[in-house]
Amino acid sequence: MSRNEFIVTTAVILFAAFLLGWFASWLINRLTRVTRADLNELEAMAQQLHDSEEAREKAIQQLEDRESELVAKLSSTRSELDATREQLTESQTEIEELRDYINRKLARQK
Repeated sequence: MSRNEFIVTTAVILFAAFLLGWFASWLINRLTRVTRADLNELEAMAQQLHDSEEAREKAIQQLEDRESELVAKLSSTRSELDATREQLTESQTEIEELRDYINRKLARQK
């Protein structure tokens, strides 16, 4: 094999390797390319995620508002209960005093 044949053969092999590499790169790029439909689907999913997060935040806020309302109502109910218990205790004391008074009056009349 002469020097010129060797150079031509090497050039052909290198050119074939270049073409094979370029074709493989083009094929991989073609197969992995993101299409407009994929981008639209991705944008739709991102919007749904955003909407879901907003709905979650709104639900959490409503839950916290409702919880604070219930805590306030519970506190009010407890204070009313305490006041009612105090009045009941006072009424029981007054009833006992009246019973003692009535018993003393009946005992004097006998």
